Amino acid sequence: MRGGVAPSRVFLPPGPWAGLLEFMLRRFPYVAPEVLRARLERGEIVDGAGVPQAADAPYIPGRWLWYYREVPDEEPLPFELPILYRDERLLVVDKPHFMASTPGGRYLRETALSRLRAALDMPQLSPLHRLDRDTAGVMLFCADPASRGRYQTLFQSRLVLKEYEAIAPLRAGLELPCVRRSRIQRIPERFDMREVPGEPNSETRIELVERHGALGRYRLRPASGRKHQLRVHMSALGIPICNDPCYPAPRAHPPYDDYSRPLLLLARAIEFVDPYSARTRRYETRRRLDLSGPGSAA
Repeated sequence: MRGGVAPSRVFLPPGPWAGLLEFMLRRFPYVAPEVLRARLERGEIVDGAGVPQAADAPYIPGRWLWYYREVPDEEPLPFELPILYRDERLLVVDKPHFMASTPGGRYLRETALSRLRAALDMPQLSPLHRLDRDTAGVMLFCADPASRGRYQTLFQSRLVLKEYEAIAPLRAGLELPCVRRSRIQRIPERFDMREVPGEPNSETRIELVERHGALGRYRLRPASGRKHQLRVHMSALGIPICNDPCYPAPRAHPPYDDYSRPLLLLARAIEFVDPYSARTRRYETRRRLDLSGPGSAA
């Protein structure tokens, strides 16, 4: 680990490449050739034994190479990551908006996983589920690798009850509570999702719990965990979540240092029967979504 960040790896498959650099240029087309060459020359890409690989080395398939990702312009996020609960197996945190759950894209150290690994000196910490960068609230991590499988089975078997909260417009004529079932799949070459014809693979129960002018506070209880499921279902019902940059139609994202309009979606609570103690565990966020305005979250 370096600053809570684990190394990445790349597999060398059979192929026509004569040299290692030739393969790396094909494998990482978005990285400038001079950057890849410099990293090899500095010995920053190694094999499984930790031996640095040279830029002019021959290509030898069937191996793994290891390296640390670099995000040169990553700025610290001005948000705390409160711990709600901790024991020898579980770590429960209250993730803020604008913080990715795990490293990816332009975020490496300023993610929930990397921050916790570094701050708590827990290199083996791993997430049991994920929240979108745009979503705040309760998130669970496993502190003991030997225990991870039993907790992960709860999520895979849909034995974990999740409750979300969202602020969205009111819609006349929409009968609530309701259950939205649909088939969701990713839009090719894009980040967002859509509903398509076919056997449903997602389900959400939606309730209206409070009204304030033209806005409502909604309780969302997903029975499945598809990417962007809650955002897609709310949009499909004509009540897209406030400040959603993707639904019902993608629009320009604000600058990455603009934290003024968080997505008003919150992982309110999570509940399950612990496979070790047989006790019911329930954890709730301390954050809130304010109905007073479209940019209100704390």
